Amino acid sequence: MTSIADHIRDEVLAARLKRSSVLVVYDKHRRYRDLCRSLASDAVAVVDASDSSIESREAAARAFFSLAHEAGARGPAELLIYIPAGPPLTDEDRQADPFAAYAAAGAVFPDGDGDDYLSLCLKAKPDHATEVRRLFEQGASPSFALIDNVGGGLQWPALRTALTAESTRDILFALLQPSPKQKAALDASDAWDAEARPLLKTALGLKLVTRGKTWDPIANELWRFLLFSAFAFDLPGELPAALANVPRAPEAARTLVEDLCERLRSDAGARPCYVERAGQVETDLGLPDHCRGLTDLGKRDTFPFEERVVLAAAVAAFEADRLDDIRAILDSHRGSVWIGKGESQVQWDLLEAALRLAESCDDALRQIDDHARSLDSLVGFYASSLREVDRLQREFEQARADMISPDGGMSAAVEQVRDRYRKLAGKTAALFTRHLETAGWPPPGRLANVDVFDQIVQPMLRDSGRRVAFILVDALRYELGVALHDQLAETDQAELQPAFAQLPTVTPVGMASLLPGAGSGLRLQKDGDSFVVTLDGQRLTQVGQRMDLLRANFGDRFAEMKLSDFVAAKKNPVPETVNLLVLRSTEIDTHLESGPETTLGLIHQTLKTIRVAIHKLKGKDKDRGFDDVVVVADHGFFLNAHAEAGDVCAKPPGSWVGVHDRSLLGEGSGDANNFVIAAEKVGIRGEFALFAGPRSMTAYRRGLSYFHGGASLQEAVVPVLTVRLRQTKPAQMPKTKVVLSYKDGARRITTRLPVVSLQVQTDDMFALHSDVEILIEAHDSKGKVVGEAKAGGPVNAATGTITLKPGAPVQVAVRMNPDYEGKFKLKALNPGTLAVYATLDLETGYAV
Repeated sequence: MTSIADHIRDEVLAARLKRSSVLVVYDKHRRYRDLCRSLASDAVAVVDASDSSIESREAAARAFFSLAHEAGARGPAELLIYIPAGPPLTDEDRQADPFAAYAAAGAVFPDGDGDDYLSLCLKAKPDHATEVRRLFEQGASPSFALIDNVGGGLQWPALRTALTAESTRDILFALLQPSPKQKAALDASDAWDAEARPLLKTALGLKLVTRGKTWDPIANELWRFLLFSAFAFDLPGELPAALANVPRAPEAARTLVEDLCERLRSDAGARPCYVERAGQVETDLGLPDHCRGLTDLGKRDTFPFEERVVLAAAVAAFEADRLDDIRAILDSHRGSVWIGKGESQVQWDLLEAALRLAESCDDALRQIDDHARSLDSLVGFYASSLREVDRLQREFEQARADMISPDGGMSAAVEQVRDRYRKLAGKTAALFTRHLETAGWPPPGRLANVDVFDQIVQPMLRDSGRRVAFILVDALRYELGVALHDQLAETDQAELQPAFAQLPTVTPVGMASLLPGAGSGLRLQKDGDSFVVTLDGQRLTQVGQRMDLLRANFGDRFAEMKLSDFVAAKKNPVPETVNLLVLRSTEIDTHLESGPETTLGLIHQTLKTIRVAIHKLKGKDKDRGFDDVVVVADHGFFLNAHAEAGDVCAKPPGSWVGVHDRSLLGEGSGDANNFVIAAEKVGIRGEFALFAGPRSMTAYRRGLSYFHGGASLQEAVVPVLTVRLRQTKPAQMPKTKVVLSYKDGARRITTRLPVVSLQVQTDDMFALHSDVEILIEAHDSKGKVVGEAKAGGPVNAATGTITLKPGAPVQVAVRMNPDYEGKFKLKALNPGTLAVYATLDLETGYAV
């Protein structure tokens, strides 16, 4: 066994000297003089400044000169200077130190906290840290011989044999969480008990009370002692009086206790056991009751009740508008083992989404006045950055909808962040409608939806043989187009630009505006008490009529179908004669119209379907694929989750046709709550003279939490995404393996928010930095989706996917359909092709 003196001499001083050629050792306690002198040899010059400063300076100069001028020749190759004094701490001290230049040219000892005597002893005796710390507590500087006597001999042979572990840390970890093989060895004999008792006393200060000699009673006592010790060490103040006499480890064992607990929390196999044991110990000791009133429990959440206390503190900070405090809490507790519980993860994800939205609203409010001088400037600001606030608001409301409990103790924080968004949305709406009245719509020099087909799609079709897919998505607002573009840009040549929807922003108008010739031929005509859309005199009241117009223009070169039908078709449903394929999707608008509180989480299904369709459009084998895809939207939408009971706008005086909940056509005059603009000025041609709508983000009907139809940036700025499909062979996927696991092999879930572990593994060094995008879905025996990865944390709220590099696993909460019960297959999928990366067979263990 290596002595402490040998460890310091060989592993520290000699190693540092070899790396730097020159080493200056400062030693005010004269502890290391003999070690330094013992390093002297033909190759190492040792200068001892203990006796004569002048002579030692001359000797050091001669030796250093020899190093500089006789490299490779006879003479010393390394120089060690020993100084029986403390190291210089200030520039003035270094100027007075005759050997400071040598330290600057080489290395110095001690260099930082890791070189103090205690740290060196702990490194030399890592398995006996508690005993070493106890010696230092008894005396400031125990001798080398005393340190060498710590842990002398090969101890704990029965434990080492049974557990196939060598170090004290590994033995303790195995006693806490033995593998099946280790557990069998412990059950086969109780010979290890005689060693376990002194080991626990020596290493942790635990004097076992149980007389049992089997693993269960010893493990129960060890877990309780270890977890309570970690809790006590982390507690900033005194323990409550009721807990003062609960056995716990001495300060000397603190490092070992914290190391074991951290290892148990971070080890994927041990984590479920830690969660179960900590919950039981918390109950046995009555910790929530005894610690009632404590608000600062430290930095680590040893027990589950601590995470609840910290969450409550974060919510209180939100209510007090202390956003910096919330950020600090989120950062420090991001890795808490208790956030791995699905119900807890939902609340933390909501808090983080609320913080991101609040900060984004504050930033936008500070910036918006700089972009308010014109409609063009305001629209540019929206397309470049303000739309991010809408994304964050959508993600926040989705996180709010994911809450199992409608309140969860966070209602005040929810309302506060909604108030922030309401304030920003109100100011933005006022600016937009003011510019709309003076500048009109759409902004000149920018792309309008009525020109998309003629300016983008039609020129593509002029190339002989070129095939174009035109995907019409109802209510794909601009920020969702950005999310889709980000997904596609890595695999295809995708370009995104904002376009401007035709007013009023309703589906019959918006979809007709995307047809050929809409820029010149689109009209809104009176039709009794309503209106009808016409294009070059042809009435367009239904989807079929719009498709017939395209069919009349392109004949057998045209085909159309629902986007979902195209994706679901096993064989290619499109004849090769087709050059223009229209794919239609209405799911976003349909879901949100039925209730955004429960359907926001379904938006990513539409984006997923578009991605799968684009992959399919490339063609494979002998199928001739398409060359281009153009994805467009008829209008956007606004999430009005902050609507209040009286949040409704009264219609202006006049004779009006109600187009939708936020727009009117006809005759009348404006007022304080409504704008009235000449129809021609906002691009509306036909039989109506005026266009009217609310100046604020309200509607003419109360209680709407989702709306479109009016004039706002969210409703009227839409994406145009063009994708040039690459016809080259797809790049080789990196050599990676996706691994799914649940609770160390468990096969039954007992919560509708089970948390699974997802990891990307690889042995290929070239794949270590490669991203792998993964979609998590639960499928029943018929392939129906019965659960999905819950948005938030590592899961992108718009796409429903997780992007990982090979490395440590991440915890992903899966939200099961509330009415599903039975067996299911959890799948990790390629989101573009739906190829299966990994599967996990599970079943529900809860009652529906």
